[in-house]
Amino acid sequence: MKRRSPYPVIRFLLLALYLIAAIFPLYWIFITSLKGPKEIYTMPLQYLPNNPSLASYRKLFSFSNFSTYFRNSLVIALISSLLAMAVSIFSGFSLSRYPTKRTKGALQLVLYFTQTIPTFIIMVPIFTMFSRLGWVDRTAALMLVYVATVVAFSTIMSKGFFDRIPTSLEEAARIDGCSMFQSLWRVILPITRPGMAAIFCFAFINIWNELFLAVMLLMSNDKMTVPVALNSFISKAGISWDVMSAGIVIALLPTMIVFGFGQRYIVAGLTEGSVKG
Repeated sequence: MKRRSPYPVIRFLLLALYLIAAIFPLYWIFITSLKGPKEIYTMPLQYLPNNPSLASYRKLFSFSNFSTYFRNSLVIALISSLLAMAVSIFSGFSLSRYPTKRTKGALQLVLYFTQTIPTFIIMVPIFTMFSRLGWVDRTAALMLVYVATVVAFSTIMSKGFFDRIPTSLEEAARIDGCSMFQSLWRVILPITRPGMAAIFCFAFINIWNELFLAVMLLMSNDKMTVPVALNSFISKAGISWDVMSAGIVIALLPTMIVFGFGQRYIVAGLTEGSVKG
């Protein structure tokens, strides 16, 4: 009788531990949002609230103007993601079809290099340039920066998807009388629709969670985004853990919805679009 290998059991236990470690912070934030201020600091720690309450959520929307911040983030993330997707479609298609191999390799190297630059290094030059132009505290300026920060990797992803489509389809469309733009719009894009969805999801999640650029460029209270609002709950007097936890739970909902609908497209984009070619 063959002895069963212990590796499947060990792998299952390791995956179970990883799942617990990944889910527990989310669970703790959620139950903290249901606790009262006194119950949060009760010792020993309580892993279930004695008297669950939605008071922190009511306080969040009543006193912190969180609905305005949520709407600002949603508008900025949606418009910036759509613009980044549109730009990456044309740049990725051009990079896939037109440059020579030497030029294509150099352009790809430049795009990859931009991904190695930390955000905090470019913050001072961006602020200096925008302050001289008078663009500080403008939502449009922040969206422009967001598009610039995600469009490089979005272009790499879109190029990978366009590389998978044979040029014979475009040649057939050109024979039928389509222009280059018409062949891209009517023939190529419908095939690469999952890839475009992956690009949109990638851009939306990164823009929604961004904090430092929003803190630097937005000054008015009515223009704040959700990450900036959550950061404002930290003060010298202390941290409002109940209200902050409620805000984090609300802030997680859009990214969870986007990731839930586009999970398979994101995986396909990262595994195929970013490395192929």
